[in-house]
Amino acid sequence: MDPACQRVLPFQTMVSDFGYGEGIIKWRSLASRLKCNETVNDYWDDTEIDAFYKGAMPKWLFHVDAHNKKYYVVQESELLENDWLHLFAEIALYSKSNRNLDAPPLLEMKNVVIETKEEYTTEAREKLQADNAIFYISFKYNGDPSTGWGAGDHNAIIRKTMDGGLGHMSLEVARRTEEERLCSDYQSLYI
Repeated sequence: MDPACQRVLPFQTMVSDFGYGEGIIKWRSLASRLKCNETVNDYWDDTEIDAFYKGAMPKWLFHVDAHNKKYYVVQESELLENDWLHLFAEIALYSKSNRNLDAPPLLEMKNVVIETKEEYTTEAREKLQADNAIFYISFKYNGDPSTGWGAGDHNAIIRKTMDGGLGHMSLEVARRTEEERLCSDYQSLYI
């Protein structure tokens, strides 16, 4: 629904389940646009992605240096303005579940820290719009209403990259790792 004109418009997406890697699950969006007759560019150009955003997923952040311009701690008001961060948390929950949940999960966002290689130029909140970034998200889930599965606090590491192609975006989600099991006593970020 286009809120400006109150019309329903057809929307076209093309998502590729890229598969599983070393402790991660990957998705690639190759199209995300109003429906049109143009062909989708389904070539992903990995050479456009900096090496910082490739390879093994980073380890969970236990401490963030507030003066380090590589990191941005998302403010609570920005969590409401950027509801796609909730979508990232939902994707992480689905990635860890290996199951279909009966209903969309209602999550309580706790903390989000964004890491980029590039330093912001004018405002730290520019990291919210970075093409390439790593998101450290902590959230609470009350559990699947039908089974109770997943109730509790969760941490997620999500790497977002874009190759510059129109509608192209890749998400890599760290699955439950030994590191995550070890940090069960540290369910929130220390900031």
